[in-house]
Amino acid sequence: MQWEIVIGLETHAQLATRSKMFSGASTAFGAAPNTQACAIDLALPGVLPVANRAAVEHAIRFGLAVGAAIAPRSVFARKNYFYPDLPKGYQISQYELPVVAGGGLAIAWKADEHGAQQERFVRLVRAHLEEDAGKSLHEDFHGLSGIDLNRAGTPLLEIVTEPDMRSAKEAVAYARALHGLVVWLGICDGNMQEGSFRCDANVSVRRPGEPLGTRCEIKNLNSFRFLERAIEHEARRQIELIEDGGRVVQETRLYDPDRDETRSMRSKEDAHDYRYFPDPDLPPLVIGHDWIERVRAAMPELPADMRRRFVDDYGLGSYDATTLTASRETAAYYEAVVAALGGAAPAKAAANWVMVELAGALNRDDTPIAGAPVRPPQLAQLVQRIHDGTISGKIARDVFAALWAEPSAADDAVDHLIDARGLRQISDSGELERIVDEVLAADPKSVEEFRAGREKAFNALVGKVMKATRGKANPQQVNELLRSRLAG
Repeated sequence: MQWEIVIGLETHAQLATRSKMFSGASTAFGAAPNTQACAIDLALPGVLPVANRAAVEHAIRFGLAVGAAIAPRSVFARKNYFYPDLPKGYQISQYELPVVAGGGLAIAWKADEHGAQQERFVRLVRAHLEEDAGKSLHEDFHGLSGIDLNRAGTPLLEIVTEPDMRSAKEAVAYARALHGLVVWLGICDGNMQEGSFRCDANVSVRRPGEPLGTRCEIKNLNSFRFLERAIEHEARRQIELIEDGGRVVQETRLYDPDRDETRSMRSKEDAHDYRYFPDPDLPPLVIGHDWIERVRAAMPELPADMRRRFVDDYGLGSYDATTLTASRETAAYYEAVVAALGGAAPAKAAANWVMVELAGALNRDDTPIAGAPVRPPQLAQLVQRIHDGTISGKIARDVFAALWAEPSAADDAVDHLIDARGLRQISDSGELERIVDEVLAADPKSVEEFRAGREKAFNALVGKVMKATRGKANPQQVNELLRSRLAG
């Protein structure tokens, strides 16, 4: 019988604040160990925490973006457990009354490169504020571990989904969409290498239609690739275990990317093991309607709204609109190209250039889109010159590569390159007719093969005409002239 994988994700997004959740210590990354941990972070006697207002506003912003309920009154709780890098012996988090409840996120993905796009709405259980723990360091000490408390107290928003996802690719699509959203909102820098965005995956398997199986939690997955591989491995492990007559034990596991396997870390705790109770040092967090409306008024246009606008205004398909709104910077670049076109060329053609040629060059050179050598007005001019027949698509790619290699500040740099290199397309019908006639006369064999029904022969003739014009002939005109001559 077929097995069904059931996945829920818990994501920790480090909030983009200058100071920590309950102290004034810096959250800057990369400082020497234990240089950014104040008395509150160290849990020295007599200190009192104070909630970070900016962190609360970030949580409100997220809740509004996912259509969740913002609690008018939420409570900070103490989550008790021992860990060497948790100085207080408890973590300040939220349990029964989180700041954000409900909501969800629409995702889209393809099962494989050639598959149809699939869509799902992933429901969120909650998003709550909490502080991060410090970090244990093992590699720099012989037989000992060091403790760096710089991260202790760093503000986190923990975002928890319902177990709605059914494949590793689907989980990655959700994680990417969530990552894009928190970066888009400006509440998290999304730097996964520095631990600003990391996921815990709850994975179980079951026969279709049966109750949920026993889940295992895979901790601290800090790349989309590792998230996908960890879920796939864990699902296989559980299926093989059950089919061999064993049973899955609820536990926390770690993923080893070198061995591509998960291994047991500790038995999985339940809520009662943490002995949650309201933190007596922190009053309830009260969020008034006016505060929520002020945050709402400062919100940027959301990716989902922009996707709908791209479909309605520019005639893009759902997949293209989703790709272009994966980041705020990409969406802004594309809109700048469309604005520069001013309706002179199809917005769809501009989308293709941004998603294919531009994205490929950015990935190849590991360049952020804000630093792209080809500026939006220049790409718009390039798209326009293809549209008006000045150059072919092939020549346009050569112009793009030249402009990428030798950037220019001029908005009309594309026209300068075309003229300086003599790249304008040959559209003069008389000259093209002459070249076509010469090619046909020189290759009677291909002519005979085409008239015998071999379409490949036609393509060979097109290639010869294009070669004779050094790629500067208008491909559409070449096709029309050849077919006209061959039909005669």
